[in-house]
Amino acid sequence: MALLRGVWGVLSALGKSGAALCADCGSRLRSPFSFVYVPRWFSSTLISYPKKPMTSYVRFSKEQLPIFKAQNPDAKNSELIKKIAEVWRELPDSEKKIYEDAYKADWQAYKEEINRIQEQLTPSQMVSLEKEIMQKRLKKKAIIKKRELTMLGKPKRPRSAYNIYISERFQEAKDGSSQLKLKAVNESWKNLSSSQKQVYIQLAEDDKIRYFNEIKSWEEQMVEVGRIDLLRRKMQPQAKSTEKR
Repeated sequence: MALLRGVWGVLSALGKSGAALCADCGSRLRSPFSFVYVPRWFSSTLISYPKKPMTSYVRFSKEQLPIFKAQNPDAKNSELIKKIAEVWRELPDSEKKIYEDAYKADWQAYKEEINRIQEQLTPSQMVSLEKEIMQKRLKKKAIIKKRELTMLGKPKRPRSAYNIYISERFQEAKDGSSQLKLKAVNESWKNLSSSQKQVYIQLAEDDKIRYFNEIKSWEEQMVEVGRIDLLRRKMQPQAKSTEKR
């Protein structure tokens, strides 16, 4: 039973949203089960696991985003998400309940499907499945989080002077493989004078200002819709300190 509870915890984590999966994950994690042999049958078994259902707000946002985008084709995703968040806040409870009920129904179906699959596995298969799930989770959580943040309109991080130069010159490089082009552009960067590099350094500084303004506005929107888990660590609310004796 303890084994089943442990595997259920892993399965539950596998189904979490991209943001939850990436919380406190660190930049590079290694699976403690890397030495365990994984039978081939797991590929089909793991693929059959259902995805965790979207929350009521995420469902509403995903439904409304194409509509708002069609109405405002030139607007940024961050601007559209802000408008959608405002609509969600003003949405009557009776209409929100439609999305909440849909989430509850999907959640129940999700749990039933997980239980159905678990009942078909032997104890040894459960152990191997736990290992496979851990590997899949570590491999996919960064992708999942990136997709969610893209959908929510998170601003792109500022580029360095070098990266701005590379993106500008890469397409202008002579014909050849991408590796050869990158090598040529890298060499040309090294040969730039200080005054020439200063142009890109200033562009990078401007991009930092752009990012600071956009991320500040975006995080305010995330707080408004209850997604403080997506804030930068230093921006997340700190637990209240204990009262002095």
